[in-house]
Amino acid sequence: MFWRRKRGVIGNDITSLLRSWEYDIRQEMMVRKIKGVDKLVKIQMRLDLGLLQMEEEGRPDGKRPHGKESLLNYFEEVAAKMRRKYGSTADFRLDKDDCYALQQEGIQYYYRYLCFFQLGDYKKAERDTARNLRLFDFVKTYAAEEKYTEEFEQYRPYVLMMNTRAKVLGALKSKKVNQAVTEIHQGIHRIENVYEKSSEFNGQPKTEVAFLKNWAEEIVKRYTPSKKQRLVEELNEAVRNEEYERAAKLRDRLNRLED
Repeated sequence: MFWRRKRGVIGNDITSLLRSWEYDIRQEMMVRKIKGVDKLVKIQMRLDLGLLQMEEEGRPDGKRPHGKESLLNYFEEVAAKMRRKYGSTADFRLDKDDCYALQQEGIQYYYRYLCFFQLGDYKKAERDTARNLRLFDFVKTYAAEEKYTEEFEQYRPYVLMMNTRAKVLGALKSKKVNQAVTEIHQGIHRIENVYEKSSEFNGQPKTEVAFLKNWAEEIVKRYTPSKKQRLVEELNEAVRNEEYERAAKLRDRLNRLED
């Protein structure tokens, strides 16, 4: 018995591409957007041994399982059709292979939302994290065995944290500080509920909650103006509008505050 060496396909070598975008070990992540030959935007992540490329929309690898946007979409439609036809989805269950395939698909979205964070595209990061949370809910409802559900649920606090981060960063980018603070407290509440209701997290440190609480304090300190700052801003506005009487009162309040 002998092995036949496969001949390489001319034009498939990506060495020149990798040399044009050298890997820098000092950077946490190297990510960029490019336009593909199909004129659609692609997301590229530079790795030490190569390059990872994903579609910006739809399933990251560009495939359409059973003609649907994703395998999750396909299973959701199957369950919906069964409910419409029989009035129940009691007979619909995800077996081991189904859950494994859904898990691998979820990992694709994980890599892509990390890229969106790096690119500052928080709307799409929010979209993909919300999509994986929807995946967790679906598996929790339809998995044939509890052990399959646990494979997904262990990541729920982390993905909730990342979803919260996307919402908060998006709000801060739009200079909506109050909305950012509201989003971060809602995220903390959701994660704490997961820890309280899931026995599998008993005794585990709530690292995601601690991170968000510390972040909330930093946001308030950084973006909430002090009383002195507010008075200075009001004083400048009064002077610009030639409201001299109001300006004099504000100046007196500012002097008393400084004293």
